[in-house]
Amino acid sequence: MRTADIHFTEIDWAGRPVRIEYRQIAAPDGAAPHPRLVFLHEGLGSVSMWRDFPDRLCAALGCAGLVYSRPAYGQSSPKPADERWQPDFMHRQAREVLPAVLNAIGVQAPYALFGHSDGGSIALLHAAMFPERVAALVVAAPHLFVEALSLASIEDARAAYAQTDLRDKLGRHHADPDSAFRGWNDIWLDPAFRDWNIEREVAQIRCPILAVQGVEDQYGTMAQIERIADLCPDRATLLRLDACGHSPHRDQPEALIGTATKFLHRHAR
Repeated sequence: MRTADIHFTEIDWAGRPVRIEYRQIAAPDGAAPHPRLVFLHEGLGSVSMWRDFPDRLCAALGCAGLVYSRPAYGQSSPKPADERWQPDFMHRQAREVLPAVLNAIGVQAPYALFGHSDGGSIALLHAAMFPERVAALVVAAPHLFVEALSLASIEDARAAYAQTDLRDKLGRHHADPDSAFRGWNDIWLDPAFRDWNIEREVAQIRCPILAVQGVEDQYGTMAQIERIADLCPDRATLLRLDACGHSPHRDQPEALIGTATKFLHRHAR
């Protein structure tokens, strides 16, 4: 990924202008028509933290792609220092931010979504809210409900942020690492978030879903994607990856690209 590939647009969100960092991936010459693939990053992610995975998947699929950093992440506008996210923050990203970003950049429906972790939850919510816009979903390590395992690992991340060089590492990818880390970490560990649950919304999804989970994921168990299969039995395909933690696109990229390409070729033309 080159710095020259990075662009910015501005959206109006919550009554204030917000700068959004994004990168577009062109479809290969002569590629068959295919919905654009929009990538939604994890709770500490950004455009740069995807590395070359979006390019590899789009090349294998023969489609155009869009990668962007949500507000508070990457080089997008940091969150105000006194702003504290609420339990509905992923609902708001799905309902307000994602449509505004797509409109600003000129992405038309139908499109497909690839979401990782919190981004996977946002993808699921967006598909439930706007069923006519989303052709297909790939969600890697999504959250439908809060698990004790998730909270324990997020507690560990808070300690690492305070005691190790994690803040410096995040500073390579975020203009304001405190904005990125605190926005995610504070709300997940807020007692008000313990009852967060999107099962009702997921049951309303009408497009095909490929749900992916690493067997060794320290932030969620297989129960997350198994619940997607329970709620969407006619639309969900599950991929369980051995030797894989919370980031299948980094731990098992070849297996993920192979399965996602076949899935999207079949369901998102």
